[in-house]
Formats: sequence, structure tokens, C-alpha cells
Amino acid sequence: FLQSVLGGASSFMTSQNVVDVTRPEQMADVLRALEPVREFSVDVEADSMHHFRARLCFVQLGTDADIFLTDTLSEGVSPRALEKLFADPNVTKFFHAAQGDLQYLAEAGVRVRGLFDTHRAVTLLGWPKNGLADLVKEKLGATLKKEHQQADFSVRPLPPELREYISDDVRYLNEVGRWVREACVTADILEEVQLDCDRFCEEAAARPDPAAGFSPKLQRQGMSKETLTTAWHLGQELHKLRLAWAEAEDLPMGRVLSNMAISAIAQKLPTDLRTLSKAEGVRGIIVRTHGEEILALINKVQADVKSGALVMPDERKSTDPKRRKREEVLLEWRKKTATARKVAPSVVLSNALVGELATTPPQSLETLSKVPFFGQKRSSLYGVALVELLTPFR
Repeated sequence: FLQSVLGGASSFMTSQNVVDVTRPEQMADVLRALEPVREFSVDVEADSMHHFRARLCFVQLGTDADIFLTDTLSEGVSPRALEKLFADPNVTKFFHAAQGDLQYLAEAGVRVRGLFDTHRAVTLLGWPKNGLADLVKEKLGATLKKEHQQADFSVRPLPPELREYISDDVRYLNEVGRWVREACVTADILEEVQLDCDRFCEEAAARPDPAAGFSPKLQRQGMSKETLTTAWHLGQELHKLRLAWAEAEDLPMGRVLSNMAISAIAQKLPTDLRTLSKAEGVRGIIVRTHGEEILALINKVQADVKSGALVMPDERKSTDPKRRKREEVLLEWRKKTATARKVAPSVVLSNALVGELATTPPQSLETLSKVPFFGQKRSSLYGVALVELLTPFR
């Protein structure tokens, strides 16, 4: 499919000079190399699969001539040296699946403007494969090795195979980005893609605190109020425990006790180590090292719920009873409109826009045009229809 769209795979050779940036004074050389170009590729690597508090380990930067591997674990080497360049909206930065990378950069004090996210673009194009390795293979005839995706990029010195791997993440991305962007122009969806990329940049913030905002995923159907309350509170307490265990062992919390395991324990309420060991996702080492603590916690939460010391958090329904209906009609309208236009539904309205319009229905074309990241094209194509669609549900 992609070959028919883009004229088939070709043998694409690269000869970029790969530079290891390990000293702060080298950042001036990187800046001098990047300032003349109007587009460059970016990727980041972290050690999130191996440590409790993930660190930014590399920021890879690629032009058609050079690849810079900026080692952000080296003293004084920071992407902040390129802050103004990253913030220039007139310089295109090609990323693939940018949202996590943008969070790491934001945490380092760098905000990105001028993003073109090839993953988001091919998703809106509706292509069946959207991985970078797939795109490179289909378009350029090259093969990316992906077996190092879960490697520990904090290891120093960096093994040669990992150096090659992180170089490859930007080696082909400029060429891929240009081809995908042209496909967006041909499909007449470039504005919609760019608006989504601008939203990603605007909403990027430091990575969320792992201790905050956790809620266990529960199958509520068939659960009594007491069992639901027990499961919810047990999930919260297990999350607190795994954070403590993970920090003590310097491991990602999901490798200690996964969300799947927490949900299974919270719903099945094991009564002994044998049944605990059979809960979905529970690793044997957790049963051996923390099994008795988990069983004691289960008993305590059950007792506290029975005594009334623990109750279900207030889950009041939305004060706007029409919001759900607005969301339903918007999703149905989006589907029909996308089919008629022969585009992906998110081209017509992203999920974020559906949520915003369902929450605050526009009173007029003027108010609709001011919705962030809605855009002039959508206003022209859909403005009247959307205002009329939502008028009965205000």
C-alpha cells in the first residue's frame, strides 16, 4: 500500500557523520551545524525500563550531513543549549511518536515548536503500518534493528551496537519526514496534522509523578458496592506499596507489580500465597518477598470497608446531563463525515476536539473558530454543520 502511494521502495544510502557529544563546549559546534538548516530530526533515549526515576540519557539530532549523539548524562551537556532553536516555529523538527520525547525535553527546560510528528501523520493518513522501522523499510528499502528498544541507555561507555541503534533513529528520519509530509499535502490533511503537532507541543509538560493519579482498572459489572469499594482502596494501597518497593530496588514500578497484577489482586482478593501466585500478572518473586504483606493488606482493607472506615470516593455524575449526548452525536457525525471525505475520523475531529466541543458546545461560528487547535480549515468545512448539530443539546 505504501509503495503504491509513494512510488515504491528504493535503496536509500546515508553517509552522515556521527558525532559523540560528551563535553559542554561541543554544544556550540552542534548549534553552528544546525542553525543553517530549516529542518532536522530528533529522538531521545531514557533509562525508564531499568530505573525507578527515569533519566534523559541521549538527545539525538540529525541533519542530512550529520548525526549528533548528545550524551545528557555527561556533566554540562544539556539540550538547553539549543533552547532557542527548538523553540523556533520556522524550523521543522521531525520526530516519530513525539509525545513522550516532548515530556523529557520539557522536563529539561526545552519547549519545542515547529514539530512534525511522522507517527501522528501516518496515523491520520490511515496507513496500515505506522512504526518507524516499517516506514523506513517501505519507503527507503533499509532495515532498522529494533532489538535494543528496551536496552539500558544509561550504560557508559555505550556499547557500539547501542550507538548504532540510537544513530539509526534519526539517520533516516529527515527523508521519511519529507516523504510523509508530501503525502499529507497530496491527501489534503497537512493542516490537520500540523494542528495536532502544535497541540502536542503546547500540552507537553514534565513527566507525571508516578505516585499521582493512579486508579485501578476494575471490571465493575456484577460487583457489589462493598466489593467495589474494597477493590478500589486495595488498588490504591498496592500502588503505594509498589512505589516503595520499586524505589528501594531502583526498578520501574511496573516491573515490580504491574497494573494488571494490581487489578487482579484487587478483584480476586487472594486468601493465601497459593492463590496470590495464580493471580494474573503476579510474579513469583513478589509472592516470595512481599506475599505476606499483601495478604495482610487485603485483610486490613476488607475490615476497614466493613467497618465503614473506608468508603468509595464521591463519583458524582457530570453536572451537565447533556454532555454524554453531545459526545455521542459528535462521534456519529465525525464517522459519517470522515467516510464521505475518505479520511480517518481524527482528521475531521481529533478526540481532544470531540471532548472540548462536548464539554463546551459553541454558540456561534465565531466561538467555534476560537476553539484551540480547531483551525480555519475545519471552520470553513464543518463550522455551520457543527453549530447546527450541537444547538439542540446546549
